[in-house]
Amino acid sequence: MKLSEFDFNLPKNLIAQKPASPRDACRLMILNRENETVRHDRFYNLGKYLGPGDVLVLNNSKVLPARLLGKKDTGGKVEILLLKQLSADSWQCLVGSVPVAKQIGLKIKFNKNLNGEITKRVEDTAVIKFNLSGTKLMEQILKIGQPPTPPYIKRLAKSSEYQTVYAEKLGSVAAPTAGMHFTKPLMNKLKKMGVQIEYITLHVGLGTFQPVKENDITKHKIHSEYFELDKKTAERLNMAKRVGQRIIACGTTTVRVLESCFHPVIARSVATRQSHSDRAGDCFASLATTEVVAQRGETNIFIYPGYKFKFIDAIITNFHVPKSTLIMLVAAFAGKKFVDKVYQIAIEKKYRFYSFGDAMLIL
Repeated sequence: MKLSEFDFNLPKNLIAQKPASPRDACRLMILNRENETVRHDRFYNLGKYLGPGDVLVLNNSKVLPARLLGKKDTGGKVEILLLKQLSADSWQCLVGSVPVAKQIGLKIKFNKNLNGEITKRVEDTAVIKFNLSGTKLMEQILKIGQPPTPPYIKRLAKSSEYQTVYAEKLGSVAAPTAGMHFTKPLMNKLKKMGVQIEYITLHVGLGTFQPVKENDITKHKIHSEYFELDKKTAERLNMAKRVGQRIIACGTTTVRVLESCFHPVIARSVATRQSHSDRAGDCFASLATTEVVAQRGETNIFIYPGYKFKFIDAIITNFHVPKSTLIMLVAAFAGKKFVDKVYQIAIEKKYRFYSFGDAMLIL
């Protein structure tokens, strides 16, 4: 498929600059894949479309204040976006306002306690080695770092704005934004309804927000991102799937974890006892089942139209950037033509787009 097929014109006034207040007051578009219809509602009414026994899976990754501002020896300003920790004192990062040819060897002073040096380039990123390591380095990052809000948000967002209310495990350099619509009262309401809430972790990195540059999208390679699915959560998810409960993934990051952890399992069950005249023993029937397997590691799964989903039944997501891997995943789940139609409806109805924007529920 061509990259241009995922492009669209979005009026700049529809790019949300701040979240709804309260968060769950944002608009919610409900997509029915079976009959390709849409409904319009508010996120605080999410419970109208879920039921007892539904399983809502959330990404509990917490956003790191990954935007660091420093100065060169000459006094010029340098902006660093931390992406991934490589060792106790080194991070993979993006470097702004410095030509690539001049980055290696560049020394940057962030404050009186913290400085670093760019030691090498790795593909389209840089590696910076700091003078501090371990907990001392993290203390400084947490002290001076700013929220890594995307460039289309023309204001410095508060740290609390760019974080889900259930964020727990520090490591993302961009928010898993579909989850930012939830409030604690809404989550309590869903639990009381009988909705089962489970958590996975994917630390959002370059893989999620890196632009696609290949005209043939199948040639795009996603940077790997760290994820975790623990054993007990996997067991509960598998049990729910076996008894027919719906698995509702909140966010494309959650989708990618569950689909990355899926493995077909062949379960043998006794069908009948063979007669003595035949070969002795039990006769087994093989039954294929669908399970996710507990694991932690890196995933670079790239989901685009043509992909066959294996574990999830519904998705909560935002309205995404043109030509992004995110809109490609949504098109793979809901259908390319239907998603094109939905996005035009969203523009006509003046839905708010991107990180602080409105949401959709795809059933």
